[in-house]
Amino acid sequence: MIKKTAAITAVGKYVPDYALTNKELEKLVDTNDEWIYTRTGIKERRILKDSDKGTSYLAIKAAEDLIEKKGLDPSEIDMVLVGTATPDMNVASTAVYVASQIGAVNAFGYDLQAACSSFLYAMSTAAAYIESGRYRKVLVIGADKMSSIVDYTDRTTCIIFGDGAGAALFEPNEEGLGLQDEYLRSDGVGREFLRIEAGGSLLPTSEDTLKNRQHYIQQEGKTVFKYAVSNMADASEKLLQRNNLTNEDIDWLAPHQANKRIIEATARRINLDKDKVMINIQNYGNTTSATLPLLLADYEHKLKKGDSIVFAAFGGGFTWGAIYLKWAYNS
Repeated sequence: MIKKTAAITAVGKYVPDYALTNKELEKLVDTNDEWIYTRTGIKERRILKDSDKGTSYLAIKAAEDLIEKKGLDPSEIDMVLVGTATPDMNVASTAVYVASQIGAVNAFGYDLQAACSSFLYAMSTAAAYIESGRYRKVLVIGADKMSSIVDYTDRTTCIIFGDGAGAALFEPNEEGLGLQDEYLRSDGVGREFLRIEAGGSLLPTSEDTLKNRQHYIQQEGKTVFKYAVSNMADASEKLLQRNNLTNEDIDWLAPHQANKRIIEATARRINLDKDKVMINIQNYGNTTSATLPLLLADYEHKLKKGDSIVFAAFGGGFTWGAIYLKWAYNS
């Protein structure tokens, strides 16, 4: 009996028009273009300037791009997963609204929050639903409006993050393509090093939390960097070892776009040539849940049916892991 796997059959993307360059950031905080680029690899990041638009707007646009390219009838979508750290609202799921807005009238949906690992975890979730045989079309979207939680007087965070969204459609495959294996991990020690202090049940919004600017993202950069380098690289290496793969067996590394040095360290650990490493951090910065699907959308024209791809991510909390997937179509 042929095993049913979950394959990506289409991708889509959306990034806002406005580009916030390193030069512009020099006017806001004590930094400069060379300092930012040499430490992060970022030249600019896209920002959704419209104050009346949230993460759902980005997600809807990415989904619509996929639907148009695929020629997909949205009523055929069974499920919509939105990986995000910046939902439109508390309680009301962004995915539910997105599904309704794109015409996925027969789908159910919910949000998945694992910081920068959200899309990676959502890939695993989508694959489990597909492999169960219960659903045939699962739309996974990674979307974040990071500008809504960034303090543009804090140079340790405002240089890093941008806004964007990417989408991928998962469908059953019986050719041995699609998701092959995963290695996912988490560790609650990270809760203290990358966080938004207020606005949750532990520290509800108050006059004091607003005055103390506790609703913006904060991170201890050196600690996060250390954990990210070791764990993204370890997860990728373990995944290859478990599947008896060498660097020659891997066509592409699709790493979370947090920092160019972290990306390079992960590639070195699995001895992968830089020509096999997907990278677009220079254009978008860290879009959190959107980095992996944005990579797929940007590299789609280079991907060939049967290509072996290793996805790797690391996020606050801490969350991290790697996924091994075989590409299912020629664009």
